[in-house]
Amino acid sequence: MLLIAFTMLMGLTPIMANGRPHIQVSDPTQQLMAAMEKILLPYQKLDIASDARFRLCRWSRQTGKSFSKTLRRILRGARRNRNQIFLSAGERQSKELIAKAKQHLQAMEILFEYEENVFKDTDIKQMEIILPSAFGGIRIIGLPANPDTARGFTGDLFLDEFAIHKKSREIWAAAYPSVMRKGGEVDVASTPKGKRGMFYDLDMNPTFESDVLTIYDAVEQGLEVDLEALKAGAVDSELWRQEFLCEYIDEASAFLPYELIAACMDDKLPRQLDVEALAQISNDVYVGIDIGRKHDLTALWAFEQVGSQLISLGLIELRSTPFRLQFEIISHVLNQRCVRRCAIDNTGLGMQLAEQLVERFGDYRVEAVTFTGRVKENIAGKMRVKFEDRNIRIPAFPELREDLHSVEKSVTLAGNVRLQAAREGGSHADRFWAGALAVYAGSDGQAGPISFTPGDRRNHPGMDGGGDDLDWQDQADDEFASIYEVGSR
Repeated sequence: MLLIAFTMLMGLTPIMANGRPHIQVSDPTQQLMAAMEKILLPYQKLDIASDARFRLCRWSRQTGKSFSKTLRRILRGARRNRNQIFLSAGERQSKELIAKAKQHLQAMEILFEYEENVFKDTDIKQMEIILPSAFGGIRIIGLPANPDTARGFTGDLFLDEFAIHKKSREIWAAAYPSVMRKGGEVDVASTPKGKRGMFYDLDMNPTFESDVLTIYDAVEQGLEVDLEALKAGAVDSELWRQEFLCEYIDEASAFLPYELIAACMDDKLPRQLDVEALAQISNDVYVGIDIGRKHDLTALWAFEQVGSQLISLGLIELRSTPFRLQFEIISHVLNQRCVRRCAIDNTGLGMQLAEQLVERFGDYRVEAVTFTGRVKENIAGKMRVKFEDRNIRIPAFPELREDLHSVEKSVTLAGNVRLQAAREGGSHADRFWAGALAVYAGSDGQAGPISFTPGDRRNHPGMDGGGDDLDWQDQADDEFASIYEVGSR
């Protein structure tokens, strides 16, 4: 039978029980090459055969990282009677990884138990394969990675696509002590995502045996793939170099590289927007607003159009601010005559504020923008062009620099560009999107000149049309003023 022939080649001893062959483990890695001659490609065989305790694979997309690593960990776990912990970037990836492990076991006709549980004190799903007693009853545990799930297990560790794990340093700090007990092993595999994060640091660590595999290397060793189609789907050379040539390029992952951001920073520009000073500006001003409530900032960013350049006038940053107060602050900005046009996030929490502002100021001055993948790519692209042409000037402060740099670009298998950012330092690229919306508001293609018409003041205290515009910091309540002051620092 397939199992008997396979296990003998693998150095395993098949035994008969209840009329069916089962396995006793001796050394699953013996004669591995012969057993896998028709199943694995040469680079996969080398990976599985490696005796390295700490091994890192920087491999191209679509080269079988997960297939190879799950088989390697099953065999090494069985040989050494060690539990295996698989940590993935999310639940979907964790399910896919466990599915591959199950496929390996089924192909070898190895019986196993499978169960799903909820990780203690969370809603995170824990998937578990339990091997038979011939394998020492070892467990293969699949979990979405975070610092909490990385703790509390003793066994070997596989970090799948570790370059895209959120909080990778905290995950490593939580998992590493458990691995070190009783000679634990670590396998790390990923496509690189720039020169940052724990994956990059581990690759630079001489303790790890490091293996680099480009798509060209894989094809040369027998991988069947349409290189022309892959390269066409990568959209640009930077992404091709990152995803398929495995290069550590800051520009390949960051939508706005540090070099581009630094070239447009001006330490003389203010961080905080002085709303009252807008009355003295004769040029057009464009405003972008990204809405947040509990977890994220609401970021308002105003730019003055000076020739072909957009010059930052400053930001208003509001954290944990009630929508009523956000509406009043934004309204005060939009009531300034120089503000020609505003674009506001109309997605999720932003819908209510966007609707109210459009109703009050008109859709010719306020455009509600619903974020889709294509829309985000469009407006972010307009802002990147401004940075590339040095036609935007921004204030120099660390939070803004990191916020702008936090948005990463990747390419889906369908060839679409995806822009995303981790939530770091209380921001989810909120300033980035406020800036992109402001650039979009000031972009060409608007339908004719826009005349200023004040918003309806009848239902707003201090805006009854009978006197000066609202001096909002003087007339607002203490809560209003204190929130503005704290959020704008």
